[in-house]
Amino acid sequence: MYLFLDTADLAAWDYWLSKGLFYGVTTNPTLLERATIPCTLEQLKILTTKAFDQGVQEIHLQTWGTQVEDLVCRGCEIADIDSRVVVKVPITLTGTEAAAQLIQQGIRVTLTGVYAVHQALIAAALTADYAAPYLGRMTDLGQDGRQDIIAMQQGLNGVNSDTKLLVASIRSIDDITTLTKANLDTFTVSPAIAEQMFQVEATNKAAEVFENAAQG
Repeated sequence: MYLFLDTADLAAWDYWLSKGLFYGVTTNPTLLERATIPCTLEQLKILTTKAFDQGVQEIHLQTWGTQVEDLVCRGCEIADIDSRVVVKVPITLTGTEAAAQLIQQGIRVTLTGVYAVHQALIAAALTADYAAPYLGRMTDLGQDGRQDIIAMQQGLNGVNSDTKLLVASIRSIDDITTLTKANLDTFTVSPAIAEQMFQVEATNKAAEVFENAAQG
């Protein structure tokens, strides 16, 4: 089971990464904007250092640009920050071409913005490390997001692909528990969903009883 924290909010990093629960962190330009962090290579270097100082094993940082050359150039610069960085690339035609070039150079890649079942197979064909489907947003569009992601996993299994689904846009803990039953094991969650994981009233009451007993 691999959990990633999906935010660029450094206060959330300070709080959640100390818990030992998260394997890594995922970010993108939108999350950087929300955290009022400029989307620059220098800022990504600072974030990477902070993430690894806080004990994560991977950080996913997204390249940007409208041309293949721009995506590849920035992707290479991002990958050069640290060997534990995974470069995120949108799964557009331009992004796919850029991702293919990055992968050919030995750079680890997450194809992101996955909405359709066949896109997982595109990631498999490129031998990408990860494909990131947006569960909540898929459901917002009227898709059966959970079933489509299960179908993606079945497709990857069917072609014996090592590409992992990194499920994003999680809206509830039930999303995770349902998908783990279909052998999915990698999820990126917001701080709000991380908080939900520990909102089990019966457990918290039991802990209070234990503590009261210990205090006599």
